Amino acid sequence: MLVSVIIPAFNEEQTIGQVLEALCALPFEKQLIVVNDGSTDGTYEVLEELRATYELTIVHCKENRGKGFAIRSGLPYVNGEVVVIQDADMELVPADLPELLNSLQKENVQVVYGSRFLNGRGNASLHNFIANRILAAYTNFLYGCRITDESTGYKAFSTELITRLNLTCEGFEFCPEVTAKILRAGYHIDEVPVSYFPRTKKEGKKLRFWSDGFFAAWTLLKYRFISKTELFKDTTQKELR
Repeated sequence: MLVSVIIPAFNEEQTIGQVLEALCALPFEKQLIVVNDGSTDGTYEVLEELRATYELTIVHCKENRGKGFAIRSGLPYVNGEVVVIQDADMELVPADLPELLNSLQKENVQVVYGSRFLNGRGNASLHNFIANRILAAYTNFLYGCRITDESTGYKAFSTELITRLNLTCEGFEFCPEVTAKILRAGYHIDEVPVSYFPRTKKEGKKLRFWSDGFFAAWTLLKYRFISKTELFKDTTQKELR
């Protein structure tokens, strides 16, 4: 099974090399798609140097548009049967990825989330833990599901499903949009526990817990009532590339 790993990266010159090294060490066939989301540090130069070491598909965006746009920019290059989203930091370690893939091979499972909170709080700060549990409970209330970590950065999908979804996200709303549309379409989200090593804002953390959390809540509510005819792409629609 070929696994396409999309790695959105914005100003991650310090960690992108570690992520790629860890991914390449995993024992399965993989396609690495790195989307440089208009970085203003040395990410561009680091990635160009890493071409000589790793087999990479690199997409350089001219300007910073956000995580959602970066992921959508990587999807047209996917060749694998499975798509995994891997952040370019080391908050979520690639060593946990095989567990997501094992779960994805179960019968009737097309979506797997790596939950940071399935086994408790772990290394998360108290306010991070509380905010994420509230968001998960809100998601469960709206969609009648049972997930513990809606906003996790580790998400795996069957390629057939993720490439058909009509995604419009630009920034961090990728997580609530993809979650909402998958659940609205009637798919089950499986979860497996993953390790979590959160960064501070000083270390490069970009997500703003409360403001981004409120926007996520609005996105989840908005798509709860979307027509099912709008969940998937028109097959005549041009691909983003």
